[in-house]
Amino acid sequence: MIVWRWFKRKWGQYVVLFLVLLGFNLYFIFLMRTTHMTYLLYLDLLLLVFLAVVEGTAFFGFWKKERRKRAFLQENELICETLSDMEDREVFAHDRLVLEKRLQEKFAENCDLQDYVAKWCHEFKIPLSAALLISTKIKDADIRTDMREQLERMNWQMNMMMQGCRLQSPLFDMQIRQVPLEKCIRASIRNNQFFLIQKKFQIDMQIGEVIVYTDEVWLTYILDQVLNNAVKYAGQNGEHHIRFWTEKAAGQTRSSLFEETFPIQLFIEDNGEGIRESDIRRIFEKGYTGSGYHNGKYKSTGMGLYMADKIAGKLGHEITVKSCYGEYTRFCIMLRGKQPC
Repeated sequence: MIVWRWFKRKWGQYVVLFLVLLGFNLYFIFLMRTTHMTYLLYLDLLLLVFLAVVEGTAFFGFWKKERRKRAFLQENELICETLSDMEDREVFAHDRLVLEKRLQEKFAENCDLQDYVAKWCHEFKIPLSAALLISTKIKDADIRTDMREQLERMNWQMNMMMQGCRLQSPLFDMQIRQVPLEKCIRASIRNNQFFLIQKKFQIDMQIGEVIVYTDEVWLTYILDQVLNNAVKYAGQNGEHHIRFWTEKAAGQTRSSLFEETFPIQLFIEDNGEGIRESDIRRIFEKGYTGSGYHNGKYKSTGMGLYMADKIAGKLGHEITVKSCYGEYTRFCIMLRGKQPC
C-alpha cells in the first residue's frame, strides 16, 4: 500500500526522467558514433546507482512518515498537541481553535433554539388548557367529543415536543432510583386515558409490587409511546385489550446501590392490527413510518418508537417487539429490579 502511494506521487517524475535518459542514450548512439559504447553503459550504470540511492533514501523517509501518520491516526488525542516538533504546529493549533469556536457558536445556537421551543410549548399549554375547559361547556355531545379529541391530540403532541427538547438538551436530566413499576404504568394510562376510553380499551394489569431501577419520568415517556401506538393501530371494530405483565429473567447482579437485582421483563401486549414482518425490523429507525403510512391509512412521523428506543438505551434498558400481523403486538422492556421485602 505504501509503495503504491509512493508510485502515485512520483510516477510523473519517473516518466520525465525516463524520457530524458532515453533521449540522451539515443543522442549518444546515433550522433556520437566515434565514442565507445562502453562509456555509455558505464555512465548509465553510475546514473542508475545514484538515482537508486537518492530515491531509496527518499522512499525510506516517506515510509517512516506514513507509518508514523498511521499510528497517530489511531489515537484519540489531537495530533498537534502530541507532536511538539511538528512543522507549522502553530497553524494547526490556530485552525483547531477556530473550529472549536465555530462548534461552540453552533452549540449555543442549538441551546437557544431548544430553550425557545420549550418556552413556546409552556406558553402554548396555557391557552390549550383553557380550551380544554371551555370544550366541556359545549352542549352538543358529538361536537364536544370531536373538539376534545383534537385538543387532546394537540396536548399529546405538545408534551412529546417538550420531552424531545429535554432529550436533546446537553444537560439530559436522568435520575436512576427505585421506582414502583406499577406507578409508571398507571401514570402512562392517565396520560392516554382519553383515547383509551374513546376506543373502549380493556386493560389487564398483572404487575404486582415490582420495584425497578429507572427514571420515572422517562420510563413513563417510553410507555406513552407504546400505548399511543396501541391506540393508533387498534382498528375500528372488535374489542380492544391491553395486557401488562412481568416475568423475571435469568441472571442476578448487584446494582450500584449494593442490592441484589434481577433482569425483569415488562410485557405490553395489544390485540390490534399488528406489525407486518417487513416492517418489524425497522420500527425503531428514525423516521420510519411503515407501509401503513404510504397507503394513507395512518399518519405517523416515525419518531415515537425511535425516541423510546433511544431513551431506553440511555436508561440502560432494552426494548424489543414481537408481532403477528392481524393478531397482536407485544413489546418487551428489559429492566433491572427487585422484589420488595
